[in-house]
Amino acid sequence: MQHAHHHDHPTPKTEKPAESTHHAHSGHEAMHEGHLPIMRQRFWISLVLTLPVLLYSPAIQTWFGFSMPTFPGSDWIAPVLGTLIFLLGGTVFLGMARHELMMRQPGMMTLVSIAVVTAYLYSVWLVLFPPTHDDMGGMMPMMDFWWELATLVTVMLLGHWIELRSVGQAQGALKELARLLPDMAERIGDDGSIEHVPTSELAMGDTLLIRPGASIPADGIVSEGTSSVSEALLTGESRPVEKKPGDSLIAGSVNTSGSLRMRVEKTGSGTTLAGIMKLVEDAQASQSRAQTLAQRAAFYLTFVAVGAGILTLIGWLVFTGNVSDAIRYTVGVLVVACPHALGLAIPLVVSISTTLSARNGLLIRQRTALETAKDLHTIIFDKTGTLTEGKQGVVGLHVDGIAEDEALRIAAGLESDSEHPIAEAVRDYAKERGVSPVKVTGFDSLAGRGVRGEVSGQTYWMGGPRLLEHLGASLPSALQSAQEAVQRDGQAVVYLTRGETVLGLFAIADRIRPESAGAVRDLQAMGIEVVMMTGDNQAVAEGVARQLGIKTFYAEVLPEHKAKYVRELKDGDKKVAMVGDGINDAPALATADVGIAIGAGTDVAIESAGIVLARSNPEDIVKIVRLSRATHRKMIQNLWWAVGYNIAAIPLAMGVLAPWGITLDPAVGAALMSASTVVVSVNAQFLRRTQL
Repeated sequence: MQHAHHHDHPTPKTEKPAESTHHAHSGHEAMHEGHLPIMRQRFWISLVLTLPVLLYSPAIQTWFGFSMPTFPGSDWIAPVLGTLIFLLGGTVFLGMARHELMMRQPGMMTLVSIAVVTAYLYSVWLVLFPPTHDDMGGMMPMMDFWWELATLVTVMLLGHWIELRSVGQAQGALKELARLLPDMAERIGDDGSIEHVPTSELAMGDTLLIRPGASIPADGIVSEGTSSVSEALLTGESRPVEKKPGDSLIAGSVNTSGSLRMRVEKTGSGTTLAGIMKLVEDAQASQSRAQTLAQRAAFYLTFVAVGAGILTLIGWLVFTGNVSDAIRYTVGVLVVACPHALGLAIPLVVSISTTLSARNGLLIRQRTALETAKDLHTIIFDKTGTLTEGKQGVVGLHVDGIAEDEALRIAAGLESDSEHPIAEAVRDYAKERGVSPVKVTGFDSLAGRGVRGEVSGQTYWMGGPRLLEHLGASLPSALQSAQEAVQRDGQAVVYLTRGETVLGLFAIADRIRPESAGAVRDLQAMGIEVVMMTGDNQAVAEGVARQLGIKTFYAEVLPEHKAKYVRELKDGDKKVAMVGDGINDAPALATADVGIAIGAGTDVAIESAGIVLARSNPEDIVKIVRLSRATHRKMIQNLWWAVGYNIAAIPLAMGVLAPWGITLDPAVGAALMSASTVVVSVNAQFLRRTQL
């Protein structure tokens, strides 16, 4: 038996504030909560202060062959401005490092702080206790770190500003959604008068006037009028959707042509728009596996840096006995170990992919669901309402002795007053083909057999197999093979007759969505097995599977048994996704590695799915896999760019190649660090170009 679960969506669960999926922010993430203007200001001040420090640095003057005018006190430019930079920018990182250490999770900010504090204290020590001539003779002459400190802090502030801006751009998707709601609405009183009221004051049951070009202020139902409404920013569907009395309206969509009256069903946090915003917000807050990987890398890198620093100090003291070289190399290790690029690598990619997904109508509830999608072996589709439209429609028309359009005109006329789903299917089919129904007189209905009416003095009948028995009519040979093919696919047959002569037969079935075949083909081309599951009978399932090119399908599956089949397909290490409507598919969605609820409509808060699709379009499943693969590629590239710098720089900074005359000057190390930060930032931006 066909299950009709696509009709009874539950009330969205957006009234109840969802628990945060990410309670413990790291120090690094804690800074993302509204400090963009402060970070921008600190960066610019730090940059202005850094320029004189660079110009008055002996190292910079030597490298570039210039000298600056000196005056009494010019020697204090670097220490004074360097201290100001440390207090202005360096302390930002110290605060976040303190947070990490309190959480017992030393990571990126701890390493940044070690580098900044080491550079500052070493430089202050050299100012207070200038090196004697004996101290200057080591393999690496003793020089202060003021310019490295200044550039280190400035580059890190810039990196954080870029990161905050990027996260802000992703949250811009939320602001964009929030702006969709108008501030005011036109409410119609009981006496027909119209008053302008704030959207926040609307209540369920209110009647509103929606003029052409106006945004719809609440979820509701059309009570009067017809129009087309653009839902593009909510569902990604570019074409305006026709709306007539009884159709639902989504808050934030735009009325384009006619004037509408609507009855308010949901307001505020109960609306579809609020649900979508909640999902986008949760997705931005949820931790991804790659993000956790970056934090773990920073955690270990902290111990590596501190360990390498201790080894460097001991090694140089033991093998050379030169205190100045030992300190200089140790300080160099702690400065170049700073993994700022690692801190940027993942958050940038995460925020960009969240923005991309929201723009494409893919609402990611769990970051891990999107990350797992790249590894999928099998995708199971629930048939009804997912691969198909979930309602009866005409899927074929075969005629004998009459033109198709003429047969359709008569059939639509005969079915014009009936409320039966098959009658509605015939009328919709005629409308799609641009055929107007004929005028029928003497209409009569025969229970269980069909309908009868007169057109131009001739009597026409329309009904199922029992009608043919009743009339004693037999099928002409031209329609015999068509009937066999239709029945083989498990489709219902409705006949049109003139008297006892059968003129045509209509094949009625749950219509396959026009995008389904392309989606199945694309997924199979990606190496993913497509499986169909349905409560319908074997013949219907076989017909749909054959038309879509699906080799494996399960028919007559009870809702409670769907999860069992998902478990069987997960056999071993196979990654399985389940695509359904999220209601009676909930156990199966929760059992799958990736649960995808399709065609959310007004039900965007389906708890069992990791990903919710705003549109009822199976092709969006292909977009999920493409986005997952592209996002993963970028994350791995960025992790290698970020960590690769440290892998190469730390041993060089320790001086392991010093006996062969190869050393890494901390100044060069700082420049490399800056370069790796820029590389991961630019590399992440390329994700925006991904064609889904």
